Amino acid sequence: MSIIKLNNKAVSNATAFGSITSLGSMTFIKKLTASSSATLSFVDGTDGVVLDDTYKEYVFTFNNIHPATDNVYFEFQGNAVGESGYNETITSSSFYAQNREDDSATAFEYRTGEDQAQGTAFQRLCEGLGNDNDQSLSGYLHLFNPSSTTFVKHFITQTNQVRYNDRLYNFHIAGYFNTTSAIDEIQFKMSSGNIDAGDICLYGIA
Repeated sequence: MSIIKLNNKAVSNATAFGSITSLGSMTFIKKLTASSSATLSFVDGTDGVVLDDTYKEYVFTFNNIHPATDNVYFEFQGNAVGESGYNETITSSSFYAQNREDDSATAFEYRTGEDQAQGTAFQRLCEGLGNDNDQSLSGYLHLFNPSSTTFVKHFITQTNQVRYNDRLYNFHIAGYFNTTSAIDEIQFKMSSGNIDAGDICLYGIA
């Protein structure tokens, strides 16, 4: 992928000045593939996972996440260093746009059911994900400076899903882990049942 520089505002004179990696490289760290998996966990120092001060930014990508159970939520949480239980305090906000396959229902709205205000539950990343053979979720989670011991840990997510009732939902969720302790574990799961299939990849941003 190249960034394009326009000379004299003329597209015909556009020249590439290098790949996006010249502005910050994206380094692949670890891929986890679900196969009727209850959880997928990225733990720093375990099985090749790096989630420490090596990078100040990390990105998790979701590729065709498919639930075993219909009408469930895809979710994540974290652990601070030395902690367990995946129950860190989160404050978050959520909005989405949706459209039904037959164009009979559309919406753009804030979603109070997917946000948290100093909550310790797993953070929802979608709504009512369907488990038909052709239904899934894709997207990303961007986690900023999880090793900081000064600031809270910000995150931004965007997911695109097929809901159980054949509606497209495009979710935008942002928030922070309200802790100054370093976060070194991230876990993904469904609100009920297993992750039937799909890949989650972790990248570090230099």
